[in-house]
Amino acid sequence: MYLRSLLLLLTVCTYACQSQSSGSHSGVKVGAHVLIDEHLDELEGKRVGLVMNPTARVEEEHMLDTLLARGVNVTALFAAEHGFRGDAGAGETIEDGVDQATGLPVFSLYGETKKPTAGMLEEVDLLLFDMQDVGARFYTYNVTLGNVIEAASAHGVPVWVLDRPNPAGGNYISGWMLQDEHRSFVGGYPIPMAHGMTLGELARMMVGEQWIEYADKSTLRVIPMEGWQRAMKWRETGLEWIPPSPNLPTFRHAYLYLGTVLFEGVNISEGRGTPDPFMMIGSPSTTLTTSHIAPLRRNFEGVNIERISFRPRSIPGKAPSPKFEGERCHGVELQITDINRVDPIALGVELLAAMLDATPKAELSGFIEKLSGIDRSELLQQLEDGSYREQWEETAEQFSEQRSKYLLYE
Repeated sequence: MYLRSLLLLLTVCTYACQSQSSGSHSGVKVGAHVLIDEHLDELEGKRVGLVMNPTARVEEEHMLDTLLARGVNVTALFAAEHGFRGDAGAGETIEDGVDQATGLPVFSLYGETKKPTAGMLEEVDLLLFDMQDVGARFYTYNVTLGNVIEAASAHGVPVWVLDRPNPAGGNYISGWMLQDEHRSFVGGYPIPMAHGMTLGELARMMVGEQWIEYADKSTLRVIPMEGWQRAMKWRETGLEWIPPSPNLPTFRHAYLYLGTVLFEGVNISEGRGTPDPFMMIGSPSTTLTTSHIAPLRRNFEGVNIERISFRPRSIPGKAPSPKFEGERCHGVELQITDINRVDPIALGVELLAAMLDATPKAELSGFIEKLSGIDRSELLQQLEDGSYREQWEETAEQFSEQRSKYLLYE
């Protein structure tokens, strides 16, 4: 117990020191900030709709408040997964309503309707899209973005994407390419699990590759960031982390999520209902041995992997009904010590293989095909023979070439 506490303290101290050193890289200016400083006059006389969430902030103020204070005629709000104000849990249906602070109508894009309708756009001349992504295909904001561009193009409404960093950096491409038969709202486009693009760049690719309908009619515009470089991970941007969803409270959680999200497709807890979702993995029937843990510790640097037990509990707004609620789960806890040496998707996949072997009652659900992008049988075979590594390298090389003409940053 003393050793584990000491390791955890060292982890926190190391990461804190790394975070403090990021102050010298605080020159990143997000697209929303650039809009305010350089393009606000272009919104004069326009009825503006906002597709945003709590991450749409500049200098601690939400863009809705900033735009209203500067006299912009905001006429409608659109809510993606987790809601405009961020008060809804993962997968929780969002209802149409009224924003209590402003009285503006809020239209749901995460309920029965997942794209703006003609009625929703009736009082809108221009849509501003501003949400912080995590750089993953299965994070639904990129599909919402595609739906917004598609619907807006069909009705002659321009879309401006106010760009923000890819937290994992612009060079991290990893994981399986989405197979057509597994397309869904969780994964809508033929991209790898981690694509290494900003949402602005991805929007340009959606239109350029004609992955969306009415692409030829699109009047997409991206307001780029200033100061962001592809080699930057989040801590190097100097920007404050605002959770893009309730279960990603820090960048460390969001980074490991890129790989450990696969446990959402298995009857093994991904850590929802604990203080560290996607960093605590386990189940009541898991029995890990040294033969499971030792290879993980040997093969993955920059992360401490410790055996633990935990009990998921209901957390309103974050995990109302977590897997194995109240049951004692056995598994592992992941703590990042050097984020630049961690490969989160490779770690997640190897951890999945170990946990499946250590959990007699483990079963893959159909959801894992939406997350990984490939058939369950193919996934299990590649976990066994390790062939995914070569496939990922080929995918990354091909996708890197395909995406190159849509990139906005060096």
